[in-house]
Amino acid sequence: MFSDLAFKIFQESIDTYHIKDDVYQEFSNPYPEDKVEHLLYRKNWIDTVQWHYEDIIRDPDIDPEAALDLKRKIDASNQDRTDLVEYIDSYFLKKYQSVEVKENATINTESPAWAIDRLSILALKIYHMQEEVNRTDASPEHIKKCRDKLDVLLEQKKDLSTAIDQLLADIESGDKYMKVYKQMKMYNDDELNPVLRGQKG
Repeated sequence: MFSDLAFKIFQESIDTYHIKDDVYQEFSNPYPEDKVEHLLYRKNWIDTVQWHYEDIIRDPDIDPEAALDLKRKIDASNQDRTDLVEYIDSYFLKKYQSVEVKENATINTESPAWAIDRLSILALKIYHMQEEVNRTDASPEHIKKCRDKLDVLLEQKKDLSTAIDQLLADIESGDKYMKVYKQMKMYNDDELNPVLRGQKG
């Protein structure tokens, strides 16, 4: 199942990141560029680094200039994340381009890659919640609360994985079809963001 492949790669990315646990560490992709695994690994690495950016920027003692620099890194990371989702959807569009779509086929509320994006974030939630469960310096109450949350996350993983695989099966059979809208983010565009537009000229 595709969801199993994706989650396995997400776990590999997360585990590799946490060997150094440093947002500024060098990135290396172990998968060939022409494989979907390459896109999945890169996608989760972006998510993992951004997860830790978000932790750092919430430090109440962070230097304001460092916070501004980090905010810009988060903005750039969000754009990279969106780009990777579109690359993954392009993979599926090419894979299923020859499928004969049935007359009564329906469209899904989100594309396969945006569902896979949620699975990538869920992998991070599971990893970090498991860390909390494994803590030896936390109270029994904290451990219990985190274990309960982890159980919910694992159930959510099962449901989301099933939904992703069912969606892909429906697309492959022609019961559903893909329609991808390129993300029209406005805040990084100096023609669309009025603050940036005002600085031109």
